[in-house]
Amino acid sequence: MSLKMTTREVKGISIIDLSGRLTLGETCAAIRDEIHDEIGQGTRKVLLNLADVSYIDSAGLGELTAAYTSMKNRGGQLKLLNLTKRIHDLLQITKLYTIFDVYDDEKKAIASFGS
Repeated sequence: MSLKMTTREVKGISIIDLSGRLTLGETCAAIRDEIHDEIGQGTRKVLLNLADVSYIDSAGLGELTAAYTSMKNRGGQLKLLNLTKRIHDLLQITKLYTIFDVYDDEKKAIASFGS
């Protein structure tokens, strides 16, 4: 199964809903392209909704980290929403959980960006 992405905007925040597998190859390139497009449009607040992501490999983790770094280097913020137990555990094991702001509730995640 490939990765599907839909982007919506709520209160000036781009919410990217991901569905499928985040693995080496086209899916990582798709995330990279989407983040670069958001940055190019002047977006500085991005929320990645991972509720329907079934699997992430090391390349996928690298892409999430690269997206976070790209946003941060341009004065933006990237946060994660609705991690599955498997992805939550993976971020804990790799110590990436300490880097990302992670939320289980979309309203709280949106509020965390401030005005």
